[in-house]
Amino acid sequence: MASGRARWRRWGRSSNGQVSGPPVRPTAEQVHGPALPEERTVHLVLDLALRIGEVQMASGAGAADVTATIIAVSDAYGLPHCEVDVIFTSITVACRRGTEEPPITSLRVVRSRGLDYTRLAAVETLVRRITAHQVTVRDAQAQLEQITTAAHPYPRWVATTAFAGMAAAVTVLIGGAADMALFAAVITAVVDRVGRLLNKRALPFFFQQVVGGALATGAALTLLATGVITARPTVLVAAAITVLLSGLSVVSTVQDAITGYNVTAAGRTMEASLMTAGLIGGVVLALNIATSLGMAYTPLGDPLPASALRLPVQTIAGAAAAGLFALASYATPRALLVASAAGGVGTAGYGALVLAGAGPIAASAGAAVVIGFAGGVISRRLRMPPLVVAVSGMVPLLPGLTTYRAVYALAAERSTSGLPTLMLAAAIALALAAGVVLGEYLAQPVRSGLGRLGRRLSGPRLSGPLRPTERRLE
Repeated sequence: MASGRARWRRWGRSSNGQVSGPPVRPTAEQVHGPALPEERTVHLVLDLALRIGEVQMASGAGAADVTATIIAVSDAYGLPHCEVDVIFTSITVACRRGTEEPPITSLRVVRSRGLDYTRLAAVETLVRRITAHQVTVRDAQAQLEQITTAAHPYPRWVATTAFAGMAAAVTVLIGGAADMALFAAVITAVVDRVGRLLNKRALPFFFQQVVGGALATGAALTLLATGVITARPTVLVAAAITVLLSGLSVVSTVQDAITGYNVTAAGRTMEASLMTAGLIGGVVLALNIATSLGMAYTPLGDPLPASALRLPVQTIAGAAAAGLFALASYATPRALLVASAAGGVGTAGYGALVLAGAGPIAASAGAAVVIGFAGGVISRRLRMPPLVVAVSGMVPLLPGLTTYRAVYALAAERSTSGLPTLMLAAAIALALAAGVVLGEYLAQPVRSGLGRLGRRLSGPRLSGPLRPTERRLE
């Protein structure tokens, strides 16, 4: 009893009358920090992880993918306690060293963005080697430097030709004839080369979108006014709009919003909205100039009804559009084939759902789920980023025609009926992106092994490792 009273006096009472417990002694790791390499090695590892994350962000990967990759790389090199903060324009990593030592923090700004899927695939291969402990940190730094400074795998004119072929395939997909597909290819090639020149002069992308939309619409209206084409120029402008919309990171935006990275999602949303607004502004500008010059309004007409006879042609056109977009984005040859297959399957699924009576939003979402699921399973087995397959596969389904119909109603017909149509285009884009992310999520237990279906999933992953590496006990 005496010993009990002694313990009572030693522990004392808390402010609410409760007996306080014995003091908790901090562990040696909490006081002195985890066993880390020397400080110069810590800085080297953090720099490597940040540069890898920068390549992923610049290629359109989601914030969750970048975070998982950085944690996996730092953990593989002996930094098990790192906190990662990813926003739209910068990445910050803090390596904790206990309660008595300040953390080592590094930051890297994402200054430029561009699609080079070969570079993204090479970085993912390097990450797999790092997490398998097959390469030292200095060798990894040297290999990453080679990857980031290497030239594009194809000449720039190949990308221009691919965009032109993509426009031709989209024209056929939405019901255009062969001659219209040829004109769409030429217009898109001109728009791409002009955009390339403007980009060299550092013109902001918003104004590049304005110029692209105005050039595409103006060229189509000029062909109509000169009698070169007699059909409505709708398909020409819609194909060019689809090409200009294809570079927007819609999938990553929705992925960030779903996985809880709201700041990054807001930044991506603002960028995509601004680029779309620039495109719409260019189309409206061209339509108003044509009207002021006395050109009569050209009715849009009703879109072609869904037909089972046209479905095989649409499937082939969708596959070609997806593969050519992957080629324009410098994807590897293996990824080109998978992207083409995803585009064909997605287009066929969309057509089948429309024939079954589904609306455009539901049909787009259903087809996108198939694309995300198939891409998530196949791409991981073939050692390529699922992001390449997901983005390329949904390109043929982008609402270029719906967007043009909405803009035409607002600018040319001065009708408020264009607003619901514009909202429909936005809903279709959102359904496509959300469906791709859901398909990737559903594919995770399949590619992780059928015997481990009950294992907790780590969330949608379109780039980087599926899970952080297991931490080793030293």
